[in-house]
Amino acid sequence: MRKLSIREILDCIAGEIPFEAVSPDYSFTLKVERYAPYLCAAVHDGHQFRKSLWDNCHHTEYERWFEEDPCTYDMIYGHPMVISGLDSRFEYDLNRETSEAIYKDAWGKKLWKQPLSGAERQRSLDKHEAFYRVAHAMVAKIEEKYGKALIIDMHSYNRGRWDRAIPTWNLGTANIDNSRFDSLATSWREKLSSVKLPYKIPETAAINDTFQGNGYFLKYLTKEFSNTLVLATEIAKVYCDETSGIIFPEVVHAVSSQLRHLIPRLAEEFSETRI
Repeated sequence: MRKLSIREILDCIAGEIPFEAVSPDYSFTLKVERYAPYLCAAVHDGHQFRKSLWDNCHHTEYERWFEEDPCTYDMIYGHPMVISGLDSRFEYDLNRETSEAIYKDAWGKKLWKQPLSGAERQRSLDKHEAFYRVAHAMVAKIEEKYGKALIIDMHSYNRGRWDRAIPTWNLGTANIDNSRFDSLATSWREKLSSVKLPYKIPETAAINDTFQGNGYFLKYLTKEFSNTLVLATEIAKVYCDETSGIIFPEVVHAVSSQLRHLIPRLAEEFSETRI
């Protein structure tokens, strides 16, 4: 994998040049095997937390990991176009707009022992801005090439917070144009409900059950592009032990291998839909 400047990444996209690269500050990765009609994203997969922030943070590494979306990048890596954050959402949250991207409190606990300096804040916000410059260019290229773009916005969520039965998959559609895309969202829910996982994990998928799709990544791309559908797709953390941090690789592999077939099928449906 190459380390490319943001300018070099944007030039590759403009020229439709396949590449795989990490950003100049190692804050996100981008893979383009070919310029396909869809893009997969894992904005909360990152766990990096820069060293200059360690001593100023109240949260432990485990507490940060617990709120991140580990392995979501692995679940989508097999697709031709993939972008993924490498930094923890506790450094800056790619799924929040700039003014809210740096937390003061996180899940009921004060995050910083001392307020961040202006330089530290700006360093984080610069990385947030660079990610969105590249994501914007990616989606613009897809719309230019195909007339429309499908984005799979991959997340995970913690099971332990719920005291009721929850679906293995949740699809958040509150902020998409349901008058145009409701049938595609329903089709995606049905496909997700067909995913077979080890350990008798339930084959269940719902729309707007645990989360409604209120993330900034979805809202930003939906606002910026008139012919782009972003599907916020959440898997419950059935692929790990939330209390110990142990990952179940066979579950991750099962998800990855089945999404490798299901997402292109949805993309084909999307390409054939008049919007």
